[in-house]
Amino acid sequence: MPVTAPTAALPPLPSLAAQAERLIELGVHELAGVSADALRSFAAETTDGAEAGALLAVHPDRAPASALAPLLRRADKPGFVVVDMPDVDDFAPSGIELPDAPFYLVTGVDRGDRMSNWSPEEALPALTEDERTPLVLTEGIHWVLQQPAALERNLCFMTIGSRLRKANGTLDARTPAIWISNGTGRDGRERRDAPKVGWCWWGNRHTWLGFASATGRPAMDRPV
Repeated sequence: MPVTAPTAALPPLPSLAAQAERLIELGVHELAGVSADALRSFAAETTDGAEAGALLAVHPDRAPASALAPLLRRADKPGFVVVDMPDVDDFAPSGIELPDAPFYLVTGVDRGDRMSNWSPEEALPALTEDERTPLVLTEGIHWVLQQPAALERNLCFMTIGSRLRKANGTLDARTPAIWISNGTGRDGRERRDAPKVGWCWWGNRHTWLGFASATGRPAMDRPV
């Protein structure tokens, strides 16, 4: 297994109330077809029972990756999905059961820097052994929306909880990731330093990509 670095320390996530306001400011509640008050109520009603540092996520059926990615910002540049991933919203949770609710929490989020230069094929069993669950793509986007410092040059991440199942039942070899554009190739020079949703091969290693994961997605007593 390749030698890896420990995960770098990140600042705590904002409170759930602050996260809700951030999503409302960005119009995510409208994408999800729910009211701002519903999102605020979920944050308020789940705060007491939530683990410290929990991430507030909107279910991908309500707010898909293609709609969330342009809301990302870095160096005053909006996020984007690579042009050769027009099927980004077809990448669905694989081996992961998301809560059946418009909003839910993700606990213990970690960028997985120690797995930089591992392949997804190598990382998934290691995460499972550690009793961690890989993030799905939309959760990774939500994390960066709330904590932009989670995306750094040479310290970005894959979200291998999302996979695309082909018509013949096999899994597509692409795995989603979020990193920072260099403004080369089809990205375009104007997108240099912009947040980028793209993909990597299941068996390939990348020195600048860890594997974002969490401890869980707890069922809440007061679903919206």
